[in-house]
Amino acid sequence: MSDNDFTVTVTVGKTPAEAFAAINDVRSWWSETIVGDTGTVGDSYLFEVPGIHRCTMTTTESVPGRRLVWHVTDSWIGFVADTAEWEDTDVVFDLTDTEDGTEIRFTHRGLVPAGECYEVCSNAWGAYVTGSLRGLLATGEGDPFRRTSTAETELRKHGNADLVDLEALR
Repeated sequence: MSDNDFTVTVTVGKTPAEAFAAINDVRSWWSETIVGDTGTVGDSYLFEVPGIHRCTMTTTESVPGRRLVWHVTDSWIGFVADTAEWEDTDVVFDLTDTEDGTEIRFTHRGLVPAGECYEVCSNAWGAYVTGSLRGLLATGEGDPFRRTSTAETELRKHGNADLVDLEALR
């Protein structure tokens, strides 16, 4: 991993096994609209915010309670010039047992500050990991992209509405 890859770390008062199970429950913390399977090596699912972003995530590494890696393909981001900016990147969750519970280190390998999507995408990932995933583990309730959400509500939710030309997405 590069030092420039987007990384965020949270500690939750749960076991590594509980944290791993929650991460794999992507519909509860990332998007209710995910189609496909998660968690086992070879599983693939589609993530999509209509009109703004879609990608396929394939599980390439799964070590229960320790590590989970998703490889990104079929990526399209509608608000940047390089619409395939996420193509062939990896989303990595490393879990470490600590005195306070479990440290979850999230890294999106390939999401780097030089990328056009970095500010918007790192804001969104940060909110999903430190807000929604952490909330799911703390209270049983995450705050994923809802079936009733739109691109505009999603961008506003993560403080990104002023970073993207919403009119161009309509």
